[in-house]
Amino acid sequence: MWNYHNPVAIQAGSGSLAQLPALLNGRRALLITFPEAAALGLEARIAQLLGAQLAGIENAVQPNPDVSWLAAMYERVWREHPDVDCIVAFGGGSVIDCAKAMLTRTPSGRFDELLAHLQGSREGAPLSGAGAKTLIAIPTTAGTGSEVTPWATIWDAGAGSKYSLHQSWTWPAAAIIDPQLMLSLPTGITLASGLDALSHALESIWNINRNPVSSSLAAAAARSILATLPDLMAHPRALALRERMATAALQAGLAFSNTKTALAHSLSYDITLHHGVAHGIACSFSLPHVMALAFGNDDAVDALLLDIFDAADAQQAVAMLSAFLERLGVSTDPAHYGVADAWDTLVQRALQGPRGRNFIAAVHS
Repeated sequence: MWNYHNPVAIQAGSGSLAQLPALLNGRRALLITFPEAAALGLEARIAQLLGAQLAGIENAVQPNPDVSWLAAMYERVWREHPDVDCIVAFGGGSVIDCAKAMLTRTPSGRFDELLAHLQGSREGAPLSGAGAKTLIAIPTTAGTGSEVTPWATIWDAGAGSKYSLHQSWTWPAAAIIDPQLMLSLPTGITLASGLDALSHALESIWNINRNPVSSSLAAAAARSILATLPDLMAHPRALALRERMATAALQAGLAFSNTKTALAHSLSYDITLHHGVAHGIACSFSLPHVMALAFGNDDAVDALLLDIFDAADAQQAVAMLSAFLERLGVSTDPAHYGVADAWDTLVQRALQGPRGRNFIAAVHS
């Protein structure tokens, strides 16, 4: 038996940003976005679209939302906009994850109560969806998947920790996927987000939680990313390529919204936290290593992976994935990221993490 569930209403295609006022349906909204959005003219574009419906703007989101600055934003949002029903998250995965952290009001309106819940402290008050704000997510990168999933990754660099926020009300109510918004994306972010999407797709396949729908979405996404990303890196202003990548990233997000991620993502968190490697690179450079471990555990998974890479056997598929990453300038050598000596230990530890336990080979480790 299996099931597939995703409640996010999706508006997609070039020019779909124009649907935002209709999605708000008269409600006022708080815009959460990234600092560069103003210089790019994107803040003004949203403001013009929303007019009097725009209640305010929070534009100081930094990469990898950290408790060191989330607390002040959280308390400001609930102090200054308690009656605003909706948050519009406009940006990459960090912006959307940050917005998810703003949705729930703690009893006191203080962030430390939310942090206690994330830490699993018994002193943390139970969270309630009563009075929670709704979220409309508008990604400006093709890769995060956060616009169609309920999870947010919250970092605590000072404590050397990361937390996962997940409640029934942290699913976005709607997502707008407009590739026009991605035309100005720098090549470095284009690469990292595209490889994040590839990781989502492959991790949804070698996953104990996979189902026929998620596997179909993941395979379509992986094939499209493998065919599109190199061309997009060479022609970043090509709208047709941006649209193909946006669709593939969405398909990957819809896949892992049901399976969650697996070993490559579990490995990535320490590498991002302690070595400063961008998330999309940290979760993708290990994909050939992880795929080699995935082969031989499930005949259907093996067949699907061989089909995606049009490979004769596992060794060829792994070599093709390694060559794909290397051609894009992404080393697959753990030594490049400063973790060669600890690699085996990192893999074993990652297999024991919540995401690592989703990997199909974890039960045999």
